[in-house]
Formats: sequence, C-alpha cells, structure tokens
Amino acid sequence: MGRIMGLDIGDKRIGIAVSDPSLILASPLKTLERKDDASTVVEIEALLRQYDIGRLVIGLPYLLDGTVGEQARKVMEFVARITEQIGVETVMQDERLTSVTADRMLREAGKKRAGLKKAIDAAAATVILQSYLDDIALGGCISQEEPPSL
Repeated sequence: MGRIMGLDIGDKRIGIAVSDPSLILASPLKTLERKDDASTVVEIEALLRQYDIGRLVIGLPYLLDGTVGEQARKVMEFVARITEQIGVETVMQDERLTSVTADRMLREAGKKRAGLKKAIDAAAATVILQSYLDDIALGGCISQEEPPSL
C-alpha cells in the first residue's frame, strides 16, 4: 500500500504530513501555499510519488455540532478534484479542533510567533494523520470512509 499522507486543507494553505513506512508515526512534511487548484494538485501529486503514498487522509472540518458547513464543502470539492486527477484513495477524518491542538503543541514546544501559521498547518495535518494511524493500530477500519454528501 505504501505510506499515508495527511492533508489539512485551507483556503490559503495546505498542511501536509506523512507516515513512516510502517504506518505507526505521522510527521509534519510541509505547508503548501495555494496559488490555484490546478498547480496545487500537481504539487500534491509530485509528493505522492516522491513519498510512495498509497492513501490520503483528509481533514474534514465539520462544524462543532457535527454538521457540514461551507468550509467542509470547499474541502470536499477540492478532494473530488484530487481524486479525479490523481486517482489516489482518500479517507475523510474529522478534524474539529486539530488546529487548536496543533497551536497548543507548538507553543508548548517553544515555537516563536513568527512562522507559527505555516507550522500550525503542517502540525494540524500531523494530528489528523496520527489520529487515523492510531485508529488503524487499535484495529479500526482502514477502508475508505464515505464523506457526507454535498
């Protein structure tokens, strides 16, 4: 299957994390600046090849009450474009409060305010991916989960 990549998709940036080959540990990789969807998908595709990625875990930003809001719809539309152009398996993972968790972790680690936004995106992708990897380790389902309908 290869490694798994986690994405935290925002309007301006996409945080990216990758698993180790044994699918145990997630690590932050980078933050992409979103110029336009076409070039962003090309960049993601290059990373998929470079890191031998077999599956994408996408953070889906449900609203706090568990419903799908505008931002989740945008993410689902972008993921549909990735899937159509690249054909990689994707799994949606609830990402509520991952940016808050990532921000807290970075501050506790002594990260300076300058550059914190970019670091938060990659760290949030890491939290999303690690949560998924932990589910696998606990015997959770690793098959594709159907995202909510638009």
